[in-house]
Amino acid sequence: MPRILFVKTSSLGDVVHNLPAVSDVARCVPGATIDWLIEEPFAEVATLHAAVRRVIPVALRRWRRALWNPAVWSEIGALRRSLATERYDTVIDTQGLVKSALLCALARGEKHGMDRASLREPLAALGYDVRHTIPRAQHAVERNRQLAAAALGYPLPQGCDYGLRAERIAPRAAPGDYVVLLTMSSRGDKLWPEAQWIELGRALAERGLKSLLPWGDASERARCERLALGIGGAELAQRLSLGELARALRGARGVAGLDTGLSHLAAAAGVPVVGIYCATDPALTGLHGSARLRNLGSTGAPPAAARVLAALEELM
Repeated sequence: MPRILFVKTSSLGDVVHNLPAVSDVARCVPGATIDWLIEEPFAEVATLHAAVRRVIPVALRRWRRALWNPAVWSEIGALRRSLATERYDTVIDTQGLVKSALLCALARGEKHGMDRASLREPLAALGYDVRHTIPRAQHAVERNRQLAAAALGYPLPQGCDYGLRAERIAPRAAPGDYVVLLTMSSRGDKLWPEAQWIELGRALAERGLKSLLPWGDASERARCERLALGIGGAELAQRLSLGELARALRGARGVAGLDTGLSHLAAAAGVPVVGIYCATDPALTGLHGSARLRNLGSTGAPPAAARVLAALEELM
């Protein structure tokens, strides 16, 4: 029974983009046992995939901030021992960074990754036993899938399956009368003007649909409070885990979201979703793999609220 380890640590959007590669392996490699090495804040997403047996959390982001702390070195030692308990037939680093290549070195098994020309950090290629050429000018989902297929020697299957466990994210037999508005981003240039969100929320309310506004930190909560006040009747979500957010997204009539990992999670959950792009080009990292999505806008050319509304109505 082939034992396979994926190394894809972060961020949320990148993690979601790795789900179809896991689905391909489960479909094309009979009896495969699939584990996943992933940053602890995103580990819950890996547990949502039906084919993942074991999720191995790491905490590189947290460890870097406290390398002087003996507890950190104790956790690193525990990770080394955990990885030493199993020998993998294939270790696949779809992250392709120096940090992920270093994590690969801790795992036992033949290590596969992209070659220097295919990587954003070419030095990472030194950490792999087998290097594969994966063209860069294509969507991240397809690059992950192609790397896994090359590493394991199967033809790339048709279709894009994110493989989320239905029982973990709940069926969509009767979607709720609400639309999730994902207004958060770690980059200010990705934000959509608040006036546009308010216009969209009010138009949805006129159609009998409540706006649900998730948030992650204090500044995001303050923005969502302003938007809820401007929309009128919108609901500020409680602070939710990624699994809880996946269920909230799955139950929605539709989703409108910025270039953020949560928008990709909505697409993976099979919900009608419109991606709003203000400072990035969706060609390489936009919403992908479903007929029930639209990517609108691009660098310096955000869409208007009316266009987002029209796309939502077409999809819902």
